[in-house]
Amino acid sequence: MNVYDNHGWTMKYVRLLDVTLDPVMPSDLASLLCLRGQRLEVRAGRNVELPLDLTAGEKRLGRAGMWEKYVMPVVRELGDPAAPGWPPDSLKKYDRTTFFEFLRGQGASPDAAALLGMGGLGDGVRSVSALDLLRESAHRAAMKRAYRIRGGSDVFPRAFAARLSDRIRYGTPVVRIEYGPCQVRAVCLHAGGRESVTADRLICAVPFSVLRRIEISPPFSAGKQRAVDQLLYTSVARVYLQTRRRFWVEEGLSGGAVTDRSSLLVYDGAASQPGTRGILESYLSGPQAREVTAMKEAERVSSTLGLVEQIHPRVRQHFEVGASKCWDEDEWARGAYAWFRPGQMTSLLPQVAGAEGRVHFAGEHASSLPGWMQGALESGNRAAREVNDAL
Repeated sequence: MNVYDNHGWTMKYVRLLDVTLDPVMPSDLASLLCLRGQRLEVRAGRNVELPLDLTAGEKRLGRAGMWEKYVMPVVRELGDPAAPGWPPDSLKKYDRTTFFEFLRGQGASPDAAALLGMGGLGDGVRSVSALDLLRESAHRAAMKRAYRIRGGSDVFPRAFAARLSDRIRYGTPVVRIEYGPCQVRAVCLHAGGRESVTADRLICAVPFSVLRRIEISPPFSAGKQRAVDQLLYTSVARVYLQTRRRFWVEEGLSGGAVTDRSSLLVYDGAASQPGTRGILESYLSGPQAREVTAMKEAERVSSTLGLVEQIHPRVRQHFEVGASKCWDEDEWARGAYAWFRPGQMTSLLPQVAGAEGRVHFAGEHASSLPGWMQGALESGNRAAREVNDAL
């Protein structure tokens, strides 16, 4: 959804394709932090008394200060996650523990560790590799300015498609990949039958969650197949609630909220759009997202409306219509973005992006920035260089 000033590859193609970016302006409106049944307004420069069992020092520091104390010193050790061979041996200790355990080891109290882990990757702070979340934190620490694509994020891939229209084959899913010492072949479904495309090399940007369903001949190496089989994808469910007007702005609120109820994050989903109507977007990940995915559409909306009502009590009286998107049920994604449990960055990461003979790999999962357009573009350029170097 967002493009940042440190997304070099994204910025390059935005300019090349003449896509317009709108800056996300800092808001002086308050966001909400909902903890232990309390609804707290958070404003820049003001410390909030948190209803948590924190040490005296943690209370003085506040959430931002605790992050700076417990996380940022290690973030500064990480080096360049895009460098070949990353992570070095000195960082692998952070892959042997969850982010929650890492925070406790840094001296954070249990409540502070839970607070700092809210809204994390994968199945949450008690499941994700500390190194995975530290890598993401390093990326976020380098962000200075945020932008959104004017007209919606799909403007960007549509601009690519317009430039490449004579090379794209729609409605032609690959069901089998064959590769040998001299060529590769992709077997596709098209118009009720099977077709084959033969080439010197193949770049596979299919998520591993989908690649598992594609026949590979001969089988990939044991290490690559283990990465394909075991790489995890975050379950994400987004539910959008359209309202007659942006009542939260009238209350001096940005609409954004972080809560310890489930894994719920809430955003103003249409802050830059004209008109009086608004959209509150809820973002659920991990087990809670899978619960929503198992619901029918109407139940997803009504359930989320109930959750958001605890944060924004006036939402129901202004609510008009809702919609949802659950990535686990998307047949071309089967999850939102890659994540790693403890030990997996050490065991799987060296295998994810490596070529298998004449088959090369790209996609956000094969980059240093999973979950971002920047990561997908970074990996695509890396794979293209591999092919060029092999000629």
